[in-house]
Amino acid sequence: MNRAIYLLRLVSIHPLLWLVIALSIATGRFLEACLLLGIIFIHEMGHAAAASFFSWRIKKITLLPFGGVAEMDEHGNRPLKEETIVVLAGPLQHVWMVALAYLLLSMHVIPEDLFLLFLHYNLMIFIFNLFPVWPLDGGKLVFLLLSLKMPFPSAHRITLILSFFGLCLFSMVILIAAPAHINVWVIIAFLYFTLYHEWKQKRFVFMRFLLERYYGKKSALRTLKPIQANEQELLIHVLEKFQRGCKHPIIVEADGREKGMLDENELLHAYFTEKRLTDKISDLLFSY
Repeated sequence: MNRAIYLLRLVSIHPLLWLVIALSIATGRFLEACLLLGIIFIHEMGHAAAASFFSWRIKKITLLPFGGVAEMDEHGNRPLKEETIVVLAGPLQHVWMVALAYLLLSMHVIPEDLFLLFLHYNLMIFIFNLFPVWPLDGGKLVFLLLSLKMPFPSAHRITLILSFFGLCLFSMVILIAAPAHINVWVIIAFLYFTLYHEWKQKRFVFMRFLLERYYGKKSALRTLKPIQANEQELLIHVLEKFQRGCKHPIIVEADGREKGMLDENELLHAYFTEKRLTDKISDLLFSY
């Protein structure tokens, strides 16, 4: 009970959602606005409940017209399996909501037109959230999938590029199919802005990933994946090879032969504590 109250206190409504609700009320669609808000709230609380179950540090839960955004202090260093469950926990809420609505319809508790409207909104939010566009759930799943094989900054950058092209394609479809749908254009504009902001912040996002890796929990890193680095490589270039969910011993090579080995924490300590921002890997090898 206390945990539920704590999560509720973290919930806020984005101004964009207030705008969509206002437009719905202005056009005589108050019931539709209430249904939309309720579905979005339950969707986002699914994410929050899953994150809370894994003891994630949740900063804020913001409700948006297409779902929500939960700000975490984990910064990409939780197990991929955990994050996948947290991402999917939102869309899965629509399954039981539709099932419950169908049961109420079968018992003649709600009319058929209300059920069809509720079903329409659930399908709309469910499908839209699975589009491969950041920060939608589908975009986050793309990021997680790329993170299985790619270093963190590469997976993040490619996710944003794919998201941009996916959003451009979606915009063209809407331009042809529903050019006068103001609510959808407001959401599309918000997604473009979010992508732009995330792209501008991608270096900062990577630094947060490394900082959490250095100062945060270490138990989540279970897979050992060595990184081969030439002794002339800069420290930051080796850090850019770090991958989510993996512990990295650094094998230093010179002329095709192994010259030594460093632990990833030695690199992180040198970069963040000793401020050796321009050092080569060979400099660290001699120091440690």
